[in-house]
Amino acid sequence: MPDAEQRFVTRSSDDPSHLVIRGDWVLEHYAELRQLVGRLRNEQSADAEADLSQIGRLDTAGGQLLTELLGSERIQTLTDEGAGLPEERRVLLRRIAHSLQREPQPRPHHGAVFELLGNIGKGTLAFHDHVRTLLGFVGLTLAGLAFGLLRPSTWRLTSVVAQVEQIALNAVGIVALLTFMVGAVIAFLGATVLADFGATIYTVDLIAFSFLREFAVLLTAILMAGRTASAFTAQIGSMKANEEIDAIRTLGLNPLQILVIPRVIAMMISLPILTFIGMLSGLLGGAVVCSLALDISPTMFLSILQQNVAVQHFYLGMVKAPLFAFLIAIIGCMEGFKVSGSAESVGEHTTSSVVQSIFVVILMDALAALFFMEMNW
Repeated sequence: MPDAEQRFVTRSSDDPSHLVIRGDWVLEHYAELRQLVGRLRNEQSADAEADLSQIGRLDTAGGQLLTELLGSERIQTLTDEGAGLPEERRVLLRRIAHSLQREPQPRPHHGAVFELLGNIGKGTLAFHDHVRTLLGFVGLTLAGLAFGLLRPSTWRLTSVVAQVEQIALNAVGIVALLTFMVGAVIAFLGATVLADFGATIYTVDLIAFSFLREFAVLLTAILMAGRTASAFTAQIGSMKANEEIDAIRTLGLNPLQILVIPRVIAMMISLPILTFIGMLSGLLGGAVVCSLALDISPTMFLSILQQNVAVQHFYLGMVKAPLFAFLIAIIGCMEGFKVSGSAESVGEHTTSSVVQSIFVVILMDALAALFFMEMNW
């Protein structure tokens, strides 16, 4: 190693901290230079002087080691001063020093706990930003609805009717079938449990309460979240990817009035209708099971339903439908506008709109149930 130091680096007799760089700093001598730089770098102070005028050959590998030895800032200073180097070597060292200055420092690894806390923090910030965006979009939509009420000439009735056909009429079959089967299942379960207490007659009350208050509107809203919210996101997202929304703005039109408001209105019309159909189908499924398995005739079923179930349960179920419809439509349209322009982004936001819609529907239903319970309704 002393021989390598004499070949490549010598110290000035007047000032031992002053280094005289000599020899060929090339890839051929990389191993020796690497060991020498590693040893000398710990011994040098930050303001150490260096003479580069006696360097023989120099390539990129040697320039990098020389920059590690003296530091990027010192190399920048020496190349600015000239340091007895030709122009091409000064340019090479300057670029190497600049690139090393821009290299990011490796992030320290603090362990799984700190990483978990960091991810929780990032998730919290992302959730906060998403809630702010959602509330802002809700505000814009409400303002658009108010503007439409003040100016009926801006209503797009054709779009609303077309959306009602797609949302409501085309979904009647699947909603009726789903709620019919769930009503039958609830009747079977209720009969099985209540038979042990000799109270199978109360299966009718169980079916009526569950469907009028909860299951009809909840199942229909979840079905619309998966069917319609995803369709809204895909339609608007595809328009965003094809730059059709930019074309709408170029024509001086408001995409909110053209794309969002008709869908929101159509959803708020369609979901109560589908909820009512779901209630009837669920009660019908329960009535069929009661008739076949419990010897409760349809006439007796309707009589018990009329005597024991108040109409307020129907109202409490129906009042939640417009709220769910508004939130589902808002989330579906908002995720469509957030598409970045690629087919992959359309798929990601479509999935996100379905998940968010289902989550919000279940959350709002739970809050409504708690509110109705506290109000003793």
